Amino acid sequence: MIEHKTVSLADQVFEHLETDILSGKYSKGETLTESKLSLELGVSRTPIREALRRLEQEHLIEEAPKGVVVVGITEKDLDDIFTVRLKLEGQAAAMAAQNYTDEQLATVREALEFQEFYLDKNDPDRIKSMDSRFHETIYKMSGSTVLYDVLEPLHKKILKYRRASVSNTSRAEASVAEHRAIYEALAARDSELASKLIVEHLNNAYHHICKKEN
Repeated sequence: MIEHKTVSLADQVFEHLETDILSGKYSKGETLTESKLSLELGVSRTPIREALRRLEQEHLIEEAPKGVVVVGITEKDLDDIFTVRLKLEGQAAAMAAQNYTDEQLATVREALEFQEFYLDKNDPDRIKSMDSRFHETIYKMSGSTVLYDVLEPLHKKILKYRRASVSNTSRAEASVAEHRAIYEALAARDSELASKLIVEHLNNAYHHICKKEN
């Protein structure tokens, strides 16, 4: 159910549906209709219609005879997303190591410590949430609005795969350890090492996801 906040209702509906698609709640090929979503979310069809239009622009759904069909993230999308991230995220980490503020570094450390805490609690949803904060803060630390605007939505789009990845205990442990090493490189303002480690981290994540998919 949608809660009415200061953000426009159409924006809330869009964000809600986007998360449901990216998390896998709505599976690929599933048909969605305005009437079904209106009943499910407790809102009129107008904000749903606007949200569906935006989701189609994001290539997450496509028109169908009886509504819209969920496309989600395809295998090629996944490959392309990691290709772009591997090209750009190392640069973002290198720039972050030189440009961060003490407050930003503290946010990265806090996200890491929460990940370590939730790893002990075997709570993949919160590990994933802190993973988002960890990476997105590094994007901000780079000082480049362009890098942030490119990388943040790409990281969000692989939500389902990230959730599955951290649900695997051994990969979750490795991922958090990799984050610890990245944090320490950032804290030392070692641009070269921070870049190298984050690229290795992405490669490890990608290979784990591909192995799970095959």
